Parts: sequence; C-alpha cells; structure tokens
Amino acid sequence: MRESTHPLECSLGMHYYASDTPGLGGRLRASAQDFIVEEVPCLVGEEGPYLICRLTKKDWELQRAVKELAKRLGISHRRIGWAGTKDRRALTSQLISLYDITPEQVARVDVKDMRLEVVGRSRTGLTLGSLEGNRFRINIRDIEKPDPEAEVAEVTEACRRGIPNYFGVQRFGVIRPLTHLVGEAILRGDYEAAVCCYAGRAFPDEPLEVQEARRAFLETRDPVATLRAFPVPLTYERSMLHHLVSSPGDYRGALLVLAPKLRSMFVSAFQSWLFNMTLSSRLREGRGLTDPVPGDRLVFVNGKEDRVTPAGVAAARVQVARGRCRIGIFMPGSLTFVPEGPDDETMAGLLAQHGITSASFDRASEYVGTYFNGAIRPISLAADVEARFEEGNLALSFTLPPGHYATTVCREYMKADPLKMV
Repeated sequence: MRESTHPLECSLGMHYYASDTPGLGGRLRASAQDFIVEEVPCLVGEEGPYLICRLTKKDWELQRAVKELAKRLGISHRRIGWAGTKDRRALTSQLISLYDITPEQVARVDVKDMRLEVVGRSRTGLTLGSLEGNRFRINIRDIEKPDPEAEVAEVTEACRRGIPNYFGVQRFGVIRPLTHLVGEAILRGDYEAAVCCYAGRAFPDEPLEVQEARRAFLETRDPVATLRAFPVPLTYERSMLHHLVSSPGDYRGALLVLAPKLRSMFVSAFQSWLFNMTLSSRLREGRGLTDPVPGDRLVFVNGKEDRVTPAGVAAARVQVARGRCRIGIFMPGSLTFVPEGPDDETMAGLLAQHGITSASFDRASEYVGTYFNGAIRPISLAADVEARFEEGNLALSFTLPPGHYATTVCREYMKADPLKMV
C-alpha cells in the first residue's frame, strides 16, 4: 500500500494505491487512439420503438455528443439514451437508443469524428448500467523508468488480486473538479451556491479569460455582463446565465435548464466522493480490501448482499478469498441509513459533517427527477491485465464491469499527476 502525493487525488478521496511501486510516470492519452474503449453490450432485439445504434466517437464528451446528435436529428436530447458514460479524450464505441427515429434519419447524420450504425431495436430505451462491461486498449507513453519490467509485473499482480475501486478523477472533473461540490449544494437546497459553483468557480488550468469571466460573475452576480465575457463553447454555463437574464434571481430554475442526466450526475458525484473518502479512511485504519471485519457489508456475484457478524468473520474471509463476494461500502440516499459497521460509521460522520440527511436526498430526487435511494459498491477492483511493451510504450488490455474506471487501473502503473492522465 502506497499513499498518493497528488493534491487533486487526495481532495477527491483517492489517497492510496494497492501497489508499493514508485510509479512509471508517463503520459496517458497522447492521442485519442491511445485510449480505446469498446462497450460490451447486452443483447439487442429487433422490435420496438427505440432504434439501437452503435455510436463511435473520438474526442467527444458524451453529453455534448448527445446534444449535437439531437440537433442534427431535430429531436429533444431526452429521446436519446445510453448505458454508460465514456471518456472524452478517447476513441469510444457504445450503444445508444433513439426513440421514434428511422434508419433513414440516422443515415443522414454527418458529424466530424462521430459515426452512427444501426444495430437493432428495443421495446425500452437504454439506461445507465444496462451493459455487460467495457473492453480497454490503452497505451502509456513517455515512461520515465529505464528498466520498468519488474515494476510492471508487480502492479499487474496487484491488479489481479485487487486494487481500491475508487471512482476515477474524471467522475468529478480534472480541469474543474467540482461536480461533487455542485451536488452537495443541490442536496443542501442551496441552488444559488450550486449555480455559482458551476458557472463561477475558476480553476488555474482554464484559459485566463475564462477564469476572469467566472470570477466576475461570482463578484457581481450579473448574468448580462457575464454572458458578454463567457466564451460561446461554454454552452451549459451560458444556458444558465440566459435563464438568469430572463428570470433574475431564479437560481433553482437556472439549474433546471440543464439536462436531467447532468443534474443527476452532480448528486451522484457527491455520493461517489463519500465512497472514496470512506474507502480511504478504511485503508488508513489498516482494514484491507479483502479482510472483512464485523459489520462489513458483503456483495456477492449474484447481487445478494449480506453483513459480516462476529461469529461469521472466518466464513466471510473464505468467501472473499474464493472470489464469491467482495466487501462493499454503502453510499446513502433517500432510504433510512442505520450505521452498523466501521465503514458505516465513517460514512455517517461525513454526512453529519456536511449536513446531509436522507431528507436531503428525497428533496434532490424530486428536484432532479432521479431516485437516489442509495447503493452498495465493492471496495476492490480486480482485473486480469495484459501488459506488454511496444516500442517503448506500455500497452494495457483488460475488461472491467460497468461503473469501474480504467484510469483507476492506469494510476496504479503510473502514479503520476492526474493531469497527465486526461
């Protein structure tokens, strides 16, 4: 176990690595072709009002890609569904669902660095999580170590055994790591703070003119003047500011102009931050990824959940060692949360510190239009990684279940500044 030295990772709760190696350094995503993601979909049918298409894109953030497709098709973005959110700086392939759209309409769509291919139909639209997993082919370039083979072998073995299953940095934003902060403000019902955080909080790696425009908005709360200064590509921020121009002071309504899935991502990002912080606290206290203690939650392969009792510790250790289940951390939501184990106690402390209750999630669910009942997530990620050197670069190939982050695997090898991984 090694501790991260990167402030950004630590602020997002990613304090530890499973492997003890110093890291290879290097650069991820020198080009989009260095990060290839292929979705492993569920079965696709041939009947229903939803047209299922394979979307292949390069250097497109998914939300913006969906908005562009909706514009080209002349439909609301709400008629487009997907099973997983893929990386922007990557070459990705995934399925999307289009409600009441014909193959002929799809054939007329022509967008740079984007391709649509009809693969079937469905009676229901795609929703987050409705996929088998994702296959990754990744190149890490500019490795700084002259003889990295032994270090790579050690990390590959650590990945096979299991590494911390953190939500990756991109879940929160790398240049602007604030999605969880916006989500916290929404949970507290402070919509002005949420808008001001998203539109007004400046970060040092943004262009100087953008930083200045954001700071001016925070100081003046003047949407008219800010609109003049905000660059046109900042479409989400500009849409909120346009609403504030027409409805002064209506910060609650300003957030509602954003797509429901984006608003939902803010709240779930705060849940993700809670998970990361609780997992790191567990590791800091010396409770490992595969060492269950009384009160721990267990997640079985078939989806069943259980709780470790004092009398059942030995049996739980055997089950975890045989891969039949993994230790999990519960991310609270609207449902009543009664802490019973050490991880639950850590989670309850974080919620109390930030003034968040089950009622907060109830209110956010009604506002955002998505249920936040709470969910359990395994604390370890195990992957059979094929690692090989090609012309001085490290090529990694592996498959992960839905909701697991490839960059969590890559960071074990690199242990580099997160900005070199975007």
